[in-house]
Amino acid sequence: MAHTYVSSLVHYVFSTKDRGKCISEELRPKLWAYLGGIARENQMKALAVGGTDDHVHVLLSLPATIAIAKAVQLLKGGSSKWINEHPGPEFHWQDGYGASTVSVSNLDRTLEYVRKQPEHHQKRSFEEEFLALLRKHRIDHDPRYIWG
Repeated sequence: MAHTYVSSLVHYVFSTKDRGKCISEELRPKLWAYLGGIARENQMKALAVGGTDDHVHVLLSLPATIAIAKAVQLLKGGSSKWINEHPGPEFHWQDGYGASTVSVSNLDRTLEYVRKQPEHHQKRSFEEEFLALLRKHRIDHDPRYIWG
């Protein structure tokens, strides 16, 4: 074949340091757009970005040339630098992240899930949600070490 064809959809979840509630309602649309811009600048497609005051969900379509870990490094590094260039307390993302692949058959459901984060979190905390995502995707984990 003369070309490479890839469908690599990845749902990322990462939180603020110590899950501090520091992503204000005013900051969210700007941060979501900025994360989308980081993706675009790096040949990725941000299909959906959402979250609440203490965490972010990003659904990306990755090119064949970018690894899962590199994509989240670009997102977290670029966005924390951008936030810290503005007045306010120092901002940091928590070390680590969750990432799971998404099949095309589950794309619409995942898009809706990411976009409706504020409504979703009226019923469930980030911690409950994250553990449920790990279980759903059968990601091995030891609950004692997730929040450290």
